[in-house]
Amino acid sequence: MSKVNKLVLASLLLAILIVVERLISVQTQFLRISFAYVPIMMSAILLGPAWSAGVATLGDVIGMMLFPKSGFFPGFTLSALLTGLIHGFFLYNTKNNKQFLIRLIISTITVLVFIHIGLTSLWLVIMYKKAFILFASTRVIAAVILLPIEVSSIFLLKVFLDPAIKKFLARGGDSENDLQTYYETPEKKE
Repeated sequence: MSKVNKLVLASLLLAILIVVERLISVQTQFLRISFAYVPIMMSAILLGPAWSAGVATLGDVIGMMLFPKSGFFPGFTLSALLTGLIHGFFLYNTKNNKQFLIRLIISTITVLVFIHIGLTSLWLVIMYKKAFILFASTRVIAAVILLPIEVSSIFLLKVFLDPAIKKFLARGGDSENDLQTYYETPEKKE
């Protein structure tokens, strides 16, 4: 995939991330439940760790600037960066669906335990000066509920989109024939 295609795809996923995370989510003062993991994991699958870390980090920063719900705290940006890196490291360039599923489970558990339960609870302790166990306990319950949802939805999404993605990547995604395929222009008759 060319760098231009990667940039366009990353920009599209970034826009989806900002909308899903900031506008279509359930959020309390201490807990946010959203589908923001979908664009981050899709960027990890399609673009790799560096790009998915960039998408996640920019999603946090730009989302905070456009739709602030609380004060900016750089720890959450670090958590977003690490989330993108972890998912990108595990999910990029998987060979088959079985390998992808195993890596998806490992990356999701890693992010839920170390980032969402660990680091996010630590950032909330620093911000609100409350006990770590208070934040961690609610996040453990959320993680247990979210783990099967995240794994099954991303796996099904990847399996469903895999043929179209492979076809697009095999063609290069930027040839003139792609435009003719999508926008059939009538030939000039002589």
